[in-house]
Amino acid sequence: MEKHAQQRATFSGRSAFIIAAIGSAVGLGNIWRFPYVAYENGGGAFIIPYIVALLTAGIPLLFLDYAIGHKFRGSPPLAFKRLNKYFEAIGWWQVLINVIIGLYYAVILGWAMSYTYYSLSSAWGNDPVSFFLNQYIQYESVADVKGIEFHFVNHVVIPLIAVWVISVGIMALGVQKGIAGASRFFMPLLLVMFLILVVIALFLDGSAKGLDALFTPDWSKLTDSSVWIAAYGQIFFSLSICFGIMVTYSSYLKKKSDLTGTGLVVGFANSSFELLAGIGVFAALGFIATSNGQEVSEVAKGGIGLAFFAFPTIINKAPFGEVLGILFFGSLVFAGLTSLISILEVIIAALQDKVNLRRIPATLLVCIPMALVSIILFGTTTGLPVLDVLDKFVNSFGIVLVAFVSIALILVCRYFPKLARHINETSSIKVGYTWILFAGFITPFVLCVMFIIELKKILAEGYDGYPQWFINYFGWGMSIGLIVIAILLAFIPWKKTTSLSVGETDER
Repeated sequence: MEKHAQQRATFSGRSAFIIAAIGSAVGLGNIWRFPYVAYENGGGAFIIPYIVALLTAGIPLLFLDYAIGHKFRGSPPLAFKRLNKYFEAIGWWQVLINVIIGLYYAVILGWAMSYTYYSLSSAWGNDPVSFFLNQYIQYESVADVKGIEFHFVNHVVIPLIAVWVISVGIMALGVQKGIAGASRFFMPLLLVMFLILVVIALFLDGSAKGLDALFTPDWSKLTDSSVWIAAYGQIFFSLSICFGIMVTYSSYLKKKSDLTGTGLVVGFANSSFELLAGIGVFAALGFIATSNGQEVSEVAKGGIGLAFFAFPTIINKAPFGEVLGILFFGSLVFAGLTSLISILEVIIAALQDKVNLRRIPATLLVCIPMALVSIILFGTTTGLPVLDVLDKFVNSFGIVLVAFVSIALILVCRYFPKLARHINETSSIKVGYTWILFAGFITPFVLCVMFIIELKKILAEGYDGYPQWFINYFGWGMSIGLIVIAILLAFIPWKKTTSLSVGETDER
């Protein structure tokens, strides 16, 4: 290795890695997606397929990501190239998926920042839906136009800029001081804030009604294949697996690290937070249903509808609503920020590995262009539909597909035994044929089913009423474009100061 290449950065210890990995896994999806998915898919009965999915897909795939990153000591492109010289494009595909997610994830954080402040005065008034759509993001439909209208919204752009400035500051500090330091600060804050929110929600009038709605089991749902697919989908998306984050993070682990023990801690910590989120969210929804004389089914929402429509309504009517609002939206900010920095780290690490850049130049080269694109696309009146389509397609036809392809190639090329041996060298819990069965056969089968179901549905029905030109551009165009660009990036030569041999590493 030439003298300009330096030792690869590492986490100071296992605890730093665990906190950072949990910070990546615990994000917006835990708070606003899991409660609604569980409610829609059998309530208490959903816990059974959820746990099965965690044990047969989530944790096995965590082990797979850890094995690749830890053994081959690189970002996804470098790690996959070291695994097989023809696999580099898989790594770049994962990196580009993180680019798309990072672009729109930042704007949701900006919204949450704004709403944390708005909670002090319930600035959304008596009609939170109208406020969010008409006054805050100033939503314009794309149904009747032939192109995107770039009308910027100042109160969306300003917090979005703040998110990117904070992110640049954290990422420039590096792996230990930046990522691990931020995670150590934000994760305890998130846990304390969310625990307080849950306690307050449990004492609201009607909270038991909400919890009954969430946890009352509908055992008939267990015979519905879509419920099992939903469970696997929730585990898959919530654990940050198979799109480069855990490969990158595990490459910063010290050589003698307990991979399986760490994976179990991260997997169960993530699921525990999801359960906590379900309790807090549905206790609050039970309150608003009782206040309005409605059933929980009439107020239960997921995603943006929960965060920016339902929760402001709860805040308006709840005792100490301002406190509830600050806790809820502050939790979204902290959870989202620890996830965003993990997304950005994948991209920065890949650039560093490819061209041997130092930390600060690589951070600026990644974050400044991404910030500009993020502001142009999502700081406008048509930002919401662009976000919606990108999110749908990058998850259904990006993450799911790259996961299926990468696992299938690893299986076909018979790399699972080699990765199992690496895991077993330092891990407290050994893996073998059962792990290969779950990670190499069951999971890709489920991913294939998920992909086919979504593909058939989108081709037959379109998506959410958006015009076809819009779906073609931001949906199919983006999804296909990522694959093409990934292949092209794989043809770019590696800088000579970057060692491609296994075991030699670069620290920034």
